[in-house]
Amino acid sequence: KCKYAFSALLLCFSISTITECAHTVPEYLSDDEITPKEVEFHSVDYKNVLHWKLLKPLQGRPVYFVQYKIYGQKKWANAVHCLGITEPHCDLSQETSDRRECYYARVQTALDDTLSPWVISPRFVPQWETSLSAPVIKLTARESAILVQFKAPRSPYRRRNGSWISMKRLHQLTYRLYVMKDNMIQAKHVLGRPVRKILIVNLKPKTTYCVQAEAKIQLHNRTSKRSKKACVITL
Repeated sequence: KCKYAFSALLLCFSISTITECAHTVPEYLSDDEITPKEVEFHSVDYKNVLHWKLLKPLQGRPVYFVQYKIYGQKKWANAVHCLGITEPHCDLSQETSDRRECYYARVQTALDDTLSPWVISPRFVPQWETSLSAPVIKLTARESAILVQFKAPRSPYRRRNGSWISMKRLHQLTYRLYVMKDNMIQAKHVLGRPVRKILIVNLKPKTTYCVQAEAKIQLHNRTSKRSKKACVITL
C-alpha cells in the first residue's frame, strides 16, 4: 500500500509545479505530529540548506516534499531533487543562487497516503543571512618571522570550466590574526585590505608560535569563527 501511495504522491508533484495534493490526516495521527516544524534556512558560505523537524518520531517512514519560490512570485517550483526524500533537509544552493534575491521554501510531510499541510520558511536573503566559515592558514618559518598564507572558504558555485568559486571572489574579505606563544596571545594583526599572505616579523628565533585567523566580509560586517590553530618554530 505504501509503495503505490508514494508513487501516486510523486505523480501528483510531477504533474505541475503548483499542484496542491490533498491534505488528509487519519484519526491515529494528529495534524501537529505530521506537520514539519522549524522550517528555516541554514546558510554557510552560500551553501543554503533548508532544515526542518517533526514534533516526535513517527511510526513508519515519513518522506518530504520541498518547493521554493522568489518573493513576489505566485507559483511554487518543485525542488526536483527533494521530492520524496527521507532526510529532514534539502540543499537549495543552486535554486537560491542569486545572492540579493528574497526566497521562500516550503515543506510537506507524507506518511503512507497521508499528507501534512505545507509549512513555509521565513523569508531568506542569502547575502544578508549566510555566515562565513573559518579560513585555512598555512605557516612557513622564517628567520625571527612567520609567513602566513590565507585560503578563503569555497562557495558552492562553479565557473564554466567547473572550478569552484572562492568566497573572496564574491566578497571583499579581510583578516584578523592572533599570534600566540605558550597559549598566550602575543599580538593581534588587523589587515584592513584583502591579502593572500603576510609576513609577521620581530619574533624570537627558534621559538614556537601558534597562529589563528578570522575572516571578515567588510560589506556586511560579518566575521567568521577562528581558524584551527597552526604552529611553527621560527628559524
